[in-house]
Parts: sequence; structure tokens; C-alpha cells
Amino acid sequence: MRPAYLSAARSLQLGREAAVEGDSKAALDLLAEAMQTLRVLPPERTRDVLMAHVHLAFFQTLVMLGEDDAAEHLHLGVSYARSTRDPLARAIAQECLSGLEAVL
Repeated sequence: MRPAYLSAARSLQLGREAAVEGDSKAALDLLAEAMQTLRVLPPERTRDVLMAHVHLAFFQTLVMLGEDDAAEHLHLGVSYARSTRDPLARAIAQECLSGLEAVL
């Protein structure tokens, strides 16, 4: 299972980089690839931490694009971040929630 985690983490990293560079299509494709890899794995902490990061990255990318369907990714990302208690995922989730509150 380790190669699957590494593959998902690499797709997540490349997806975040593509989003920062403004290549939203590549970012969404890479994040979808990471999500697809993780969804077939059995639930466990490493998988769930990566799921939190992927969902939050999806949310951030979709918000940058002005898409309306980003809320579901925020909800799932926050849920995974809370359940895993991963400090980085929780910090990113809090940042996303804070940004959302500022907009509202």
C-alpha cells in the first residue's frame, strides 16, 4: 500500500503547485487522481490525513476559480482534519474556514 500513498501524495503536491502556477485544469486533474487513488484504499490514519489535504486543496482551487461546488470539499476536508487530528490539516482547514467567514 505504500506506493499508493506515495503516488497520491505526489499527485497532491503537483496539483497544489499547478494551482499556484495558475494551471487550474492540471491542478484539478492531479487532485482527482490523488482522490481516486485514496478512495480505493482501506480507511486508516495515513489515508485519512491525505484525504483531508486533498479535499482542502480541491476547495482552495475551486474557490480560486469561483466555482460554486467547493463547499462539499470544504465540509469533507474539515471532517477528515478533525477526525485525524493532524496539525497541518487542521491549520489548513481553519484557514479555509476563516477565509469563508471573511467572505460571508
